[in-house]
Amino acid sequence: MKRTMAYAKRNLIEVYRDPLSWIFCIAFPIVMLIIMSVVNSSIPKEAGNTMFRIDNLSGGIVVFGQMFIMLFTAIAVAKDRSSTFLTRLYSSPMKSFDFVWGYILPMLLTAVIQAFVSLCAAFVISLISDYSLNIAGLLLTVILSLPSALMFSAIGLIFGTLCNEKAAPGICSVLISLGSMIGGIWFDVEAAGGFMYNLRKCLPFLYATRLARSVIDMNFGVKEFVLPLIVVVAAATVLTLIASIVFNSRMRADQM
Repeated sequence: MKRTMAYAKRNLIEVYRDPLSWIFCIAFPIVMLIIMSVVNSSIPKEAGNTMFRIDNLSGGIVVFGQMFIMLFTAIAVAKDRSSTFLTRLYSSPMKSFDFVWGYILPMLLTAVIQAFVSLCAAFVISLISDYSLNIAGLLLTVILSLPSALMFSAIGLIFGTLCNEKAAPGICSVLISLGSMIGGIWFDVEAAGGFMYNLRKCLPFLYATRLARSVIDMNFGVKEFVLPLIVVVAAATVLTLIASIVFNSRMRADQM
């Protein structure tokens, strides 16, 4: 455990030294939150659009920000692999468990900070827009967003392990765009129907968004909260297991 924490501390420092991590993980979600809130204020109430209303938007922004956690996890792993840093560490007593959680733990901490800052901004916007947000729901969302943060971190670890430093960011960027669309962050996927509606059933992104929104609203119904929580936790568990297997396999291959 000491080795895991020592490696996690090193990765945490590396992430926070990079200005881009602050821009994309912290600043960019807040900027999008502000922009979409301004867009919502310009939409007539008669239109009946609620997607950009602050209660819906704040939950979506939490998940949107976590997608950049995936990106920076992939970059961190791919960068260490390309610089032979990991290859040198393979000769140490560290196990694959230490490496995997050494990358994931800093990202989970970053996700907590990211969610807290984004939801604080959402609360301020709610006061300006005369729409009340439940403070208890906002704080609970920070905690219950950890399963989706783990899920995205595991996806980033998989791509960082399988791809090089140039390919990993590109693939994650495509996944961010795809996840934003089918995750129901910017528009109502269920209302759209068709292929998009069927695709979202096979992937956990929409469930992550629905989970965040239900907690903010303090709506703990089966469809709104229980089912999304089960799907996201299951996806996080399976993807973390896959990430561990993939990393261990690549670690053994690099040692040969």
